[in-house]
Amino acid sequence: MADDDNIAQVLMIDDDRELGAMVTDFLAIDQLAVTVRNTGEEGIETFKAGGFDLVILDIMMPGISGLEVLKQIRQNSNVPVVMLTARGDDVDRIIGLEFGADDYLPKPFNPRELVARIKAILRRAQPQSEEEKVLELGEIKLDTRTHRAAVSDQELKLTGTEYEILKCLLETPGKVVNKEFLSERALGRRLLPYDRSVDTHISNLRGKLEKAGNRNETILNQRGVGYLLIPGK
Repeated sequence: MADDDNIAQVLMIDDDRELGAMVTDFLAIDQLAVTVRNTGEEGIETFKAGGFDLVILDIMMPGISGLEVLKQIRQNSNVPVVMLTARGDDVDRIIGLEFGADDYLPKPFNPRELVARIKAILRRAQPQSEEEKVLELGEIKLDTRTHRAAVSDQELKLTGTEYEILKCLLETPGKVVNKEFLSERALGRRLLPYDRSVDTHISNLRGKLEKAGNRNETILNQRGVGYLLIPGK
């Protein structure tokens, strides 16, 4: 977390100036400092300057879209990203998660919900000393001291959400972890009906494991229940 009297630094990229001002004032109450940029171009430029703990990103913007901004952020950074999407716009929501967003909120939203999402994400990003350990299964290794994961010593570039999901699965190898638990642990919120966020993050995680060369351990879907990580033979 950026060190400014322990105040988290948040970059909000949204063309709605009134919303930006409202969010800035509201998050300040909870010790969250917000820098607002109103175009994708300005947002990317400001983000590259560094120092941000989290990004709030609107998908629908003129010029460079939020999805393109997200894509550029993920080229070099795993900083947590919360998307703002149009209510009911499932396509953009799923694409955003596939591009590496950690979570989303449909507009209009309750500011308290935004604060809760941000705090949950930032809390997960801080290693907990009492949980320091190394989890291993076959070629997969996760070190909670450094918040790093690897396949055969090749580092996995995971988002915070993907890291938490992999950690949950490694803690109980071969056993089903239900989606409700994964949502609570990885997203910091209860699972809602028709919410495919966990499924999308699992799909991303599978892809990254395969890209890193893992061919033995497998993440399986127990339909209607959850997921399990199967050790390789």
